[in-house]
Amino acid sequence: MPAEGTAGDSEPRQYRHGFRNDYSEGAHPRLLQALAQASTQQNRGYGLDRHSRRAAELIRAHVCRDDVDVHLLVGGTQTNLVALAAFLRPHQAAIAAGSGHIATHETGAIEATGHKVLTVPTDDGKLTPAAIAPLLDGHGSEHMVQPRLVYVSDSTELGTIYTRAELQALSQYCRQRGLLLYLDGARIGSALTATGNDLTLADIATLTDAFYIGGTKNGALVGEALVIVDDALKADMRYLVKQRGAMLAKGMVLGTQFTALFEDGLFFELARHANLMAARLREGLARLGVGFLVDSPSNQIFPLLPAAVVERLEALYAFERWQALPDGRVAIRLVTSWATPQAAVDGFLADAQALAAIAAPAPRADATAAMEH
Repeated sequence: MPAEGTAGDSEPRQYRHGFRNDYSEGAHPRLLQALAQASTQQNRGYGLDRHSRRAAELIRAHVCRDDVDVHLLVGGTQTNLVALAAFLRPHQAAIAAGSGHIATHETGAIEATGHKVLTVPTDDGKLTPAAIAPLLDGHGSEHMVQPRLVYVSDSTELGTIYTRAELQALSQYCRQRGLLLYLDGARIGSALTATGNDLTLADIATLTDAFYIGGTKNGALVGEALVIVDDALKADMRYLVKQRGAMLAKGMVLGTQFTALFEDGLFFELARHANLMAARLREGLARLGVGFLVDSPSNQIFPLLPAAVVERLEALYAFERWQALPDGRVAIRLVTSWATPQAAVDGFLADAQALAAIAAPAPRADATAAMEH
């Protein structure tokens, strides 16, 4: 499973379009306009400005709770590191799916704070009580780290989403076993607007102890909003954010963007567009007979294509190779964003169809002769 960005690709070739990630574009124009206006004013620093306070008010309204703490941070890895380092005692560990971001794509950031990440294998990137139970049973003494926090992503690293029933079951189990439940919401906008989703931000605020709302991958230049629900986890968080180097002096940069995203529903509008473009890709490829690694209704899809077709497409489009299958097919990852144009999607589908036809094996001579007779 590749990382989303690797050394050596800072100057990519000229592609027809990039489907590598959902943060290649800068920011939605309305956010840039809001930033330009806020930049002409003087603002208090370190998240104490009126824009950051307004953003926190809007987020509390969307989660239907006025008792949550909201902290605006710059990026997802930074948010996970700050949160988990604060929530866990020195001997405690986090539990994640084997594909979980903290286990695969954060360069050991959680381990660097002194906390082990215990992984559970899954086929779809989602955790269940049944998957977690054996791990807990194997950590029953002080000679091993103590599992304390369950880390989930919605949408997951495989583009799958949690249903309300699934998250309820996990939440109930965590509470029965004395575990914290933390949700990585880097792509929460895509999850909440995906086909088949029945969760809301209010549900997530009820079922988890803490979570974050991702802006970086949904139209913002930078920014994640950490929402802390459990009162026991709130103490001294600003001290801890500052100590980890995560307190932005120009906090208005984050507050202004989240205000613009949540004042009139732009956050969900942008996520719906990303999902719509992914659905168009998914349906178009399915019509060509393409299978998929996993059923992912969000803005990440994983089509299975012949290696020869993948190689030809790589000359035209930017995307990630995800996994090679024994049958010779390759799972690639295509990610759409708030800014993905429909023309780019349709162009990819047309090129995939043409290249698949070129790469298809020619009929055997004896079969051709039999048909002629």
